[in-house]
Amino acid sequence: MDITQARQSVRHLPISLFGAVMSVAGLAIAWRLAGKAYGTHVGVSHTIGMLALLLFAVLACAYVSKWIKYPAAVRQEFAHPVIGSFFGTVGISILLLSSVIGSYSAAAQLLVWAVGTAITLALSMLMISRLLNGNAVATSVVPAWLIAGVGSLDIVVTGAALTETWTREVNLLAAAIGGVSALVFFVLIFSRLVHHEPLAAPMRPSKMILVAPFAVGFIAYVNLVQKVDMFAALLFYFALFLFVIIAYRLAVRPAPFSAAWWGIGFPMAALSTAALMYAAAVGGWGLGAIAAILLLLVTVAIAALFVRTAYALMTGRLLTA
Repeated sequence: MDITQARQSVRHLPISLFGAVMSVAGLAIAWRLAGKAYGTHVGVSHTIGMLALLLFAVLACAYVSKWIKYPAAVRQEFAHPVIGSFFGTVGISILLLSSVIGSYSAAAQLLVWAVGTAITLALSMLMISRLLNGNAVATSVVPAWLIAGVGSLDIVVTGAALTETWTREVNLLAAAIGGVSALVFFVLIFSRLVHHEPLAAPMRPSKMILVAPFAVGFIAYVNLVQKVDMFAALLFYFALFLFVIIAYRLAVRPAPFSAAWWGIGFPMAALSTAALMYAAAVGGWGLGAIAAILLLLVTVAIAALFVRTAYALMTGRLLTA
């Protein structure tokens, strides 16, 4: 056995890898809309959705194993001012998977959504409460902070269509928490990126998370009000504007591959979904072309990340210190 493979351990499984589940599940949702827009076969979305479910099952079992075998390592991750934010990806993954499951069972969708909602709101409350303790250093103000706010918005993204009366109030609560906190954190993070030292190379891909509040916010808002109005258009176009800037910077100065690269997947999938929704509501070949290009880009990006992650695992580079 190769010595690099021998050193691999579940102890080094990063919580941020649940971003892969978010990315694949988000891609499944985007392809579901593509079926309505372009007539693509529903099997594409279902296949990607099943892959997301399988990926979550594998990662959940692996991380529970880490929790049992190395509880101190999990506590250390959770307490970390940067890494701790990524625990929110677990709740968001469950929320997105509820939408995938909704294609097969409405009852199961509601149950999974309720679980994801409870986890997401609890973690958002905990993370925001922790920040109010003060003494946060500038280097800990990173795009991952947005996960607490974006997670609450994903409650609305995946639950606005539910018909139970109580779900509407939960969605309004989540929209309030997610909308305001995402805006506050965005300003803090933007200020840190402008006035302090650049992010370390491994963290640069996480800049794409800055797109998420506006892309996810667009979907959540449209799902709540059931129309695409001027405010929704502003959210979409600013998300697109940020995406172009950040994608260009990542292409010009690519960071070394790591699990952090999965941070680009879900924001891109959310923007692709938003573009498909906006193009369907407004019409025009230009918007249709933008939606198609974004769908192609996110599909290629997630496929490439999947291949690179599998290669890193097989060569003993993924689960090492």
